[in-house]
Amino acid sequence: MPPGSFGPVTRAQNWAGNVVFSARAVHRPRSVPEVQELVAASDRVRALGTGHSFSPVADTPGDLVVLSGLPDTTTIDGDLVTVPAGMPYAGLTGRLHAAGRALPNLGSLPHISVAGACATGTHGSGDGNGALATRVRSAELVRADGTLDVVDDPASVVALGALGIVTSLTLETVPAFDLAQWVVLDVPFHGFDLLPELLAGAYSVSAFTYWDRPVFDQVWLKRRVADAPPEDHWMGGRPADGPRHMTRGEPTGHCTDQLGRPGPWHERLPHFRAGFRPSSGAELQSEYLVPRAVAPAALRAVEAVAEVVAPVLLVSEVRSVAADDLWLSAAYGRDSVAVHFTWVPDAAAVAPAVAAVEAALDPFDARPHWGKVFTTPPGRVRELWERLPDFAARAREVDPTGKFGNPMLETYLG
Repeated sequence: MPPGSFGPVTRAQNWAGNVVFSARAVHRPRSVPEVQELVAASDRVRALGTGHSFSPVADTPGDLVVLSGLPDTTTIDGDLVTVPAGMPYAGLTGRLHAAGRALPNLGSLPHISVAGACATGTHGSGDGNGALATRVRSAELVRADGTLDVVDDPASVVALGALGIVTSLTLETVPAFDLAQWVVLDVPFHGFDLLPELLAGAYSVSAFTYWDRPVFDQVWLKRRVADAPPEDHWMGGRPADGPRHMTRGEPTGHCTDQLGRPGPWHERLPHFRAGFRPSSGAELQSEYLVPRAVAPAALRAVEAVAEVVAPVLLVSEVRSVAADDLWLSAAYGRDSVAVHFTWVPDAAAVAPAVAAVEAALDPFDARPHWGKVFTTPPGRVRELWERLPDFAARAREVDPTGKFGNPMLETYLG
């Protein structure tokens, strides 16, 4: 796909254009039996979602399987919904809302596929909100021999595609709810001592900075409609007098509704509207999750390398994520704060900034997002995820020939 585009994969590269897949073929099965047949016949195979990962996590020298062609059906049964793996959140959320149900958390982009987001540990924001995969109650997947299996354990959700090709997921929902979104400008860092209060300031909070001033240039507050709006000088900032895009120079109409106007959960939790290009289009991204308890000190460490970061940065986002028990989740076992970087689309120029950020955050046990650009050494990655050796053993057990493996997994799983 050309850089800056977004949608169903039509060529073997990710949406940002920084990863060109080495696959010998890209397949688009129309049914689960077709997926089973393809997997059974292939020596190396992996699934590809919407291509939004900036790392080679989906790559394979064998066959890539795009699941967006599976039947576009969902089944809602009480508080559970079963959804095909290739469906984007934008295709699911409206159906859930019409049935009076919701997901408590969504990512910034509604364009991403449900299975891809869950497989890589993608998340939204909120002190009490877990990563998207925490809503998974079971997953149907195709094993290496082509048989169907249903799994429901903490090892098999954020699984990086290593255990099989997921064909559907069953998610636990909550009653539908409404939110209102405000943007507060120029909130001082306060030395990050008030970061816990800031991140607890709404149901979902995203704090954006360009690291060129000691302020959060924008703080997006998504509050339940029954909650009071932020006061005029909330945390020392000022209310935005109109809609904002967090990236300088980008159209504000691409973003979800602001200015405190109430709306349904699925039209406020994401930052971007489903019908528009997300983010800035041409970009690279990195993200690291640190324990929430040390987040103020971690951000002070990033601020100390701001002169390296700011020149190649489009925007940086700070969010809160609740702890979970999913083995390969970046929030496994600890309430976390995510520090996200959207970079200019120039890998060589960005590399020194990534190195500086990783060096600054390493003392705080920063876990990189599996789907973003990172260079954390494999040995250090294995230290950061204490269940990673157990997961690697599980992968070898269910896939002894490495059919679902790829160079990235072989590097980090060992």
